Amino acid sequence: MDNNAKLRPLYLAKILYERTDEGHYLTTMQLAQILEEEYGIPAHRQTIKTDIELLQQFGMDIQEVKSTQNRYNLISRQFEIAELKLLIDAVQSSKFISKERSEQMVSKIVTLAGQHKAEELKRNASVEGRVKSENRQDLLIVDAINEAINARKKIGFQYFAYNIRKQKKLRHDGERYIFSPYRLIWNGDYYYVLGYSDKHQAIGIFRVDRISARPDILSEEAVPVPAGFGVDDFLATTFRMYGSEYQEVELICDNSVIDAIIDRFGTDVTIYACDMSTFRVIVRVAVSHIFFSWIFGFGGKVRIKGPEEAKRQYASMIRDAASELE
Repeated sequence: MDNNAKLRPLYLAKILYERTDEGHYLTTMQLAQILEEEYGIPAHRQTIKTDIELLQQFGMDIQEVKSTQNRYNLISRQFEIAELKLLIDAVQSSKFISKERSEQMVSKIVTLAGQHKAEELKRNASVEGRVKSENRQDLLIVDAINEAINARKKIGFQYFAYNIRKQKKLRHDGERYIFSPYRLIWNGDYYYVLGYSDKHQAIGIFRVDRISARPDILSEEAVPVPAGFGVDDFLATTFRMYGSEYQEVELICDNSVIDAIIDRFGTDVTIYACDMSTFRVIVRVAVSHIFFSWIFGFGGKVRIKGPEEAKRQYASMIRDAASELE
């Protein structure tokens, strides 16, 4: 069998994938013409029919409409149009993915629908002006972290922050962080890596888009997850990935905020009756300014009942903020 005969079914699959769908067909003559003019492969009616039957046996959902000129189209794909629209919205709105990378990924996603459906994938999601990551190595960094997690190896990397001139500066004079990664986490529009810090001898969190370059995967085995540490519990009680001391905090909540409490702490949270208009919960949280900001956002409908130290810190934060307005 010559190379053209071997390649012909592959090019037919490509043509049908790119140029047909449930509402658009190509005739036998059109397929033969495209093969000849664009790929330099001669074909006649019977070879095309035989090749398409082969593709159908392979599993491609190709429909044949019999007539004087048989018509063919690909009637189903791996992703539905609604699913592709959702993927495009997620990529475009993600802060983690750089603008350049977003455009590249969306262009690739659109090809999954075929050329006739491309216009349907024009999205109307409100993502203009959204701050996007400027780290163009984003996917390489994530890939390296995933590889290290699967191999149970430590990683080494440098971490940066911005100065007031909006310049990237390596933290701690370019110190190399040695870290045992446990889990990649998507939280508050950003990717984080959760793991064990050699320097601090404790669980730590880093924002992935602040890692300066693809981490080195080290030969040293990762530190095992500490006994009794639950990743899911940690995520449910840490606000926007800021680590701080954990405490049990009692909250008095207006009945109207029950959805927000369940969204934050899950359906396993225990609800206690307080009075006709309020309830109380006791939750274990990382007490920090992020937690206090979350409380403040309810406009008095969530109050801290205890412990006293948490109440004092919250009151102090509010007084300090109010003094700035004087």
